[in-house]
Amino acid sequence: MAGAILRGAVASGNFDPTDLGAFDIDSAKTDSLHRELGIRSFASAQELVENCDAVVLAVKPKLFPQVIGGIRQSVREKGPLVISIAAGKTIGDIQEFFGFEPTLVRVMPNINARAGASMSAYCPNEHVSTEQEDFVRRLLSSFGQSIKLTEDYFPLFGVIAGSAPAFAYMFIDALARAGVKHGMAKQQALRIAAQTVLGSAELILNSDEHPWSLIDSVCSPGGTTIEGIAVLEEYGMDTAVMKAVDAAIEKDSKI
Repeated sequence: MAGAILRGAVASGNFDPTDLGAFDIDSAKTDSLHRELGIRSFASAQELVENCDAVVLAVKPKLFPQVIGGIRQSVREKGPLVISIAAGKTIGDIQEFFGFEPTLVRVMPNINARAGASMSAYCPNEHVSTEQEDFVRRLLSSFGQSIKLTEDYFPLFGVIAGSAPAFAYMFIDALARAGVKHGMAKQQALRIAAQTVLGSAELILNSDEHPWSLIDSVCSPGGTTIEGIAVLEEYGMDTAVMKAVDAAIEKDSKI
């Protein structure tokens, strides 16, 4: 995810590569990003904090105690904006790890950041300034779209934006497999299905029309599309999707 964020930041033109840097315990990763993007490669997390106005913590939640322990004092002294993308770690959790309240924004991107098409949510704590919030939105716009949410919506967002890409991939693959069933090569069918779903999503985002209005516009009386819609309703597509969301939220509450 860190690589996707950096690639998006550079490709978007929102940031100069020389204003960006990274540190990883595997120096080969940051050296590779340095060669690819022209960003700085820092020798330690502490060096990064001391030289940056904003720090993105793109590490697995289980590594938080170790990583924050190594930069705690530098963050306290330098006071950078801290951005966390760790799943399941609330603002309160992160502040507890630090032992004080840094200027902090919790961000939840999704896997589509790899294609520059993430849907990200963010929630700042009370110490974040208007300028810093603008910076966060500019960063997130580099690899997709973003929305500001209160933290109580993050579990739901984590399903609708975090888990649902897998649901969408499943739907796309099902369309492609149906194409194979009727004689089309899988890669050809997959390309058609993926582009169709992409275009449909773009139309919803760029139109004021309700999805059902768009559905009606495709369905001719007695035609092929309404026949397919009737079968999807018969087999409970809406109910299956809502139950999948319910199940994922319930599972999240038990983790």
